[in-house]
Formats: sequence, C-alpha cells, structure tokens
Amino acid sequence: MSVLSEIYHEHIDYRKQTLKMAKTDLVRTYRGSALGWSWAVIKPVITIFIYWFAMSMGLRHGQPHGDYIYFLWLIFGMVPWFYCSDMLHRGTECMRKYRYLITKIHYPVSTIPTFVSLSNLFVEAVLLVVVYVISLIMGHPPTLYHLQIFFYLFLAYAFFTSWSLFAAPISAISADFSNLIKSIVFAFLWISGIFFDIDDLENQTVAAILKLNPITYLVKGFREAFMSEAWFWEHPVRLAIFLGELLIMFLLGLWSYKSLRKEMPDVL
Repeated sequence: MSVLSEIYHEHIDYRKQTLKMAKTDLVRTYRGSALGWSWAVIKPVITIFIYWFAMSMGLRHGQPHGDYIYFLWLIFGMVPWFYCSDMLHRGTECMRKYRYLITKIHYPVSTIPTFVSLSNLFVEAVLLVVVYVISLIMGHPPTLYHLQIFFYLFLAYAFFTSWSLFAAPISAISADFSNLIKSIVFAFLWISGIFFDIDDLENQTVAAILKLNPITYLVKGFREAFMSEAWFWEHPVRLAIFLGELLIMFLLGLWSYKSLRKEMPDVL
C-alpha cells in the first residue's frame, strides 16, 4: 500500500510534467525525420492500405461479417492491435529509453510508463479517426454503440500502463527479458483473433484458451463497438475475466516496481 500511495502522489504532483513528457516522447521517437511524429500515423495507415489492397485485389476469399466487408472487419481489429503491440515493445523498454531520468536527475520514475502509454494513446486516437472516416465512406454511419470505444480505450490504457510498470523495471535489469518480449509479440498478432473470428474455431477448448488473452478481448470489443453488435455489459463473463487480468497485472506492476526501483539506477 505504501508503494501504491507513493505512485498515486507522484502522478498527482507531476501530472502536468507527465503530459508534457508524453508529448516529448512522441516527438523524440521520430526525431530526425522530416515528417516527425506523423510517421506514428503514416506507418499504420500504410499497413491498412496494404491490407485493403491485398483483400480487394488478391485475397478475395475473406468472408463478410453481416453488412461489413472483411477488410473493415479486419481493420477494426487492427486498430487496437497497433496500440497493444507498441506498448509491448516501447512499454517494456521505456525505463531503458529514459535512463537519464532515473540516473541523472530527480524524477518520479513511476510516471515513465504512464507518459509513454499516453504518447501511444495519442497516436491511437488519430488512427481511430482515420478508421472512422473509412467506415463512413463505406456507408456505415455513427451509432450509439460507437461511444463505448472510449471505454475500451480506457481498458487498453489501464492494462498496458500496468504492463509497462511490470515489464519495464525487469527489462531495465535484464535485456534478456526485453528480447524475449520482442520475440513473442509477432505470435500475439496471430493468436489474438485479428485475422479470424475465434468464435468460429471448431476446437472449443482452443477457443476458450485464446479468449483468455486480454488483447483478444480488446480486439473483439472494438469490433463490436464499430459494428454496433453489442454493449460491453452484455458479456459480463468476458468483462469480469479481463478486469481480473487487469487487477493481476496492476498488482504485478506494483510488485515489480517495488522490488526493482532501487536497483535500476545502479544497473542503468
């Protein structure tokens, strides 16, 4: 509880600095390029275009989902994935990236995962606007269901900020952990129900296991919000499982930060 209280007060006392650092992180990541932080949006948009081209001109066998073509169904799931994958990469390495804040100046270390997560959330918001415009162009007007996208954004932010609080101190102590995460991120792309609907799997045991993946919950939630299929409270079991995983991740984050915060300056 003492660590939780410390983290809470650091975030309250340094809230303005945290927002400024989120902006700085976004600029710093793409420093040296003519277009600057715009690359944070350009790269995912190019990826979306490639998938559109592949689905329209090449792989025509993707099955439509109701009134939505497969391409739209796909990018509705890709949008949360961009944020999740960035946080698995950058969230894990944020302490190493900002080692000078830990070793050279007095700075509330617990806020580093927070502003890195905020930085990625800004990019996610822009991508959501892009996908929303694409959906409008393809004849799908806004509905009340779309409002719950903000709920899923909050859940994604809470989970992956907690993940960073857990993973970043370990990565700061051991580069092997960071390399391990990098090696398995690509696997999550294929087991999170982004390219296929997990509910359609014939093996229900495998489907049940894959549904425990928190990224799967976020991907499915974003799709249901965009496609006006269901409210988040209509699936209480799924929500309860995710909230349980969020609580576990938050507690792991507190444990990791408490255990390693004093060692990080010496190692870094």
